[in-house]
Amino acid sequence: MGDTAFTLYEWLRYGGSPLLAAFYAVYWDLSTRKPVRYRDAGVNIDEADRAVSSIKKFARQTFTPGVLTEIGSFGAMYQLAGYRKPVLVSSADGVGTKLKVAFLTGRHGTVGEDLVNHCVNDIAVQGATPLFFLDYFAVGKLDADVAAAVVGGIARGCKKNGCALIGGETAEMPGLYAAGEYDLAGFIVGAAERGELLTGKDIRAGDVLLGLPSTGLHTNGYSLARKLLFEVAGYGPKTLLPAVGATVGDALLAVHRSYLKPIRALMAAGLLHGAAHITGGGITDNTPRMLPKEFGVAIETGAWKIPPLFEVLRRIGDIPEDDYRRTLNLGVGMILAVPARSAANAEGVLHKLGETPFRMGSVVALKRGRPRVEYR
Repeated sequence: MGDTAFTLYEWLRYGGSPLLAAFYAVYWDLSTRKPVRYRDAGVNIDEADRAVSSIKKFARQTFTPGVLTEIGSFGAMYQLAGYRKPVLVSSADGVGTKLKVAFLTGRHGTVGEDLVNHCVNDIAVQGATPLFFLDYFAVGKLDADVAAAVVGGIARGCKKNGCALIGGETAEMPGLYAAGEYDLAGFIVGAAERGELLTGKDIRAGDVLLGLPSTGLHTNGYSLARKLLFEVAGYGPKTLLPAVGATVGDALLAVHRSYLKPIRALMAAGLLHGAAHITGGGITDNTPRMLPKEFGVAIETGAWKIPPLFEVLRRIGDIPEDDYRRTLNLGVGMILAVPARSAANAEGVLHKLGETPFRMGSVVALKRGRPRVEYR
């Protein structure tokens, strides 16, 4: 309060009426208080509108005939058609600490594609075709241009996989995230005929394991990779890795690829018994996820050449063998189990798609004391 007001307040408080003094103090506070808007709390609705405008444009480019609502509805609607006994297959995932590399480099255009492809692969290995996708983009302070770059990558990934981006959430939450950082998650729904699901029921001992190459770390092992490259080795994102033929930033931001087309092609040819997406946990933890409990796999470690990036990481950190195999994909992004008698045919189907499969082992019957994944 000003001096005059304070004097009047004191007179009322001590020489007049304490009750009137209280009323006067409240009146003075309300009449002089500056209005507080949402923007003053850190949320910019105008910037959010600008971001949503870009998102709508990207999303419309992915719409398929099943989409029934526009972006902006309270709920997204999708009409399922063309299936006799449909089973919906869903998955949710994030990009993980690969986002830290995007923040460090200021390159946000590929992490959305990483997210879509990861989710697509997770349902494709169960025999599903992706139908629609929803994203969750959360940030402390919204930058519409960054949001557009991220969602543009999501839309690109959806379009390549024939999947509609039909909704999502863009959340601005001041104080929850560090400046310039955000989190990103995705939710996918696909469908398959009940009788065509890949459940592992067709897998037999002797089935051949075909590996398909990864395009880098994909979206796993980045906490270890960042520690080794940035902290232990002291590299920056622009540091050239001669053995890799790329900078640190380029190598770490290589897009997590989709394996939908090769999986669908092998299914159409009746040549696929099972598939495992090699993500967190590596070959060791992910291969058993496609197997019935009575089977394991024997992996021939010399069947493929581990890409230089993984060997660089191993050398810098002197990573123990078990940890190496359980943290990183080691150049294998997808493992396909095919009948031994048809392995050559399966390879032919994959070669026609431009794939470079390699035989990396076989399915074996489990014996007492034998690990589910045995390296040879």
